[in-house]
Amino acid sequence: MEYDAVIGMEVHVELSTASKVFCSCSTQFNAPANTNVCPVCLGMPGVLPVMNRKAVEYSVAAGLALNCTISRWSKMDRKNYFYPDLPNNYQISQYDLPLCHGGWIDIRVGGVTKRIGITRAHLEEDTARNTHTLSGGVSGIDFNRSGVALLEIVTEPDISSADEAFAYLTELKRILQYLEVSDCNMEEGSLRAEANVSLRPRGSAGFGTKTEVKNVASFSGVHKAIDYEIARQRQILDSGGTVVQETRGWDADRGITVSQRTKESAHDYRYFPEPDLVPLAVDEAWEARIRASLPELPQARWRRFQEAYGLSPYDAEVLTASRAMADYFEATVAAGAGAKPAANWIMGDLQALLVKNGLPVEECKVASGELAAMIRLIDDGTISGKIAKDILLEMFDTGQSPTSIVEAKGLIQISDESE
Repeated sequence: MEYDAVIGMEVHVELSTASKVFCSCSTQFNAPANTNVCPVCLGMPGVLPVMNRKAVEYSVAAGLALNCTISRWSKMDRKNYFYPDLPNNYQISQYDLPLCHGGWIDIRVGGVTKRIGITRAHLEEDTARNTHTLSGGVSGIDFNRSGVALLEIVTEPDISSADEAFAYLTELKRILQYLEVSDCNMEEGSLRAEANVSLRPRGSAGFGTKTEVKNVASFSGVHKAIDYEIARQRQILDSGGTVVQETRGWDADRGITVSQRTKESAHDYRYFPEPDLVPLAVDEAWEARIRASLPELPQARWRRFQEAYGLSPYDAEVLTASRAMADYFEATVAAGAGAKPAANWIMGDLQALLVKNGLPVEECKVASGELAAMIRLIDDGTISGKIAKDILLEMFDTGQSPTSIVEAKGLIQISDESE
């Protein structure tokens, strides 16, 4: 039998607030274990949470960028479960009245645009971090992460393949980084993606039994985990078996998913309203102020780069992959470089140097104005494109201007045939 995959994504994003969502503890990453803590985020008896206003504003900004409706009234809820990384034995989250709902993201896969629905984006607190690699068979818990502001973004089951899931995650990360509401660093746990995967007979409208895949540390890992889970479920169904609804972990070393626990339902968490926090009321004026502060978003910038600069869709895609790269390109053009030469140098030689040295463009010693100056030296015949490659390498290493390098090394090309 042929099957269609039905995939929904749940993404947890740590918001880049300076302090935690319900207390004033720092959110600094890699601080010594259990130093960014207080009675609130340690769940001591009698303490009271206080909402972080910036976390609400970041969540609303993300919701607007994801084309969501912002709730005029929402509330926090207690999600009750028992696990060592949860000091209160409940997580403060949102259940039936989320802050943001009913949005969408457009993705492009194989030249085709597809709209992925966003069911909800809600604010909650992060849990502590369990460590099982201590010596002597001892595990430990670091509560520095406990209480960090999280935005959970849940899609409709609109994703049909691992390729589409990868494109969705890439576009979502790009939007959040443009907004500067999160650094989305998966290695530090700032972005964690989970896939709900099920199969149904091709052409049918119902839903099969889903499994939730966790513990995936990269977008490529998500792609591999989804492909594996689709193949695993297909084998079970083809052999006459039944897929069990459960949570499965991704084992990257073996390239397989492994059963972790039976999947809970909402009633298992015994949600009820958080009695220690007042409801969130986001009125039209507050929403309008946040909307006015939004930057130009990736999709809009992608279209503008094609229209204003005559770039190909691919070139525009590469240059708008990050806000910093797009800013660098526009600054180079504003300094006098042609759009196409600037795009070629940035996407080619400069990007290769950045990747080789593990540097983001914002830490590059080659100022956008100096790159434009080098391109103008090529245009006016002062240097050749081949010489420019050597000059760019020295600019990258030293931060010197192209003019000073050309003069110091006598690199002006001879263009007069009689000479």
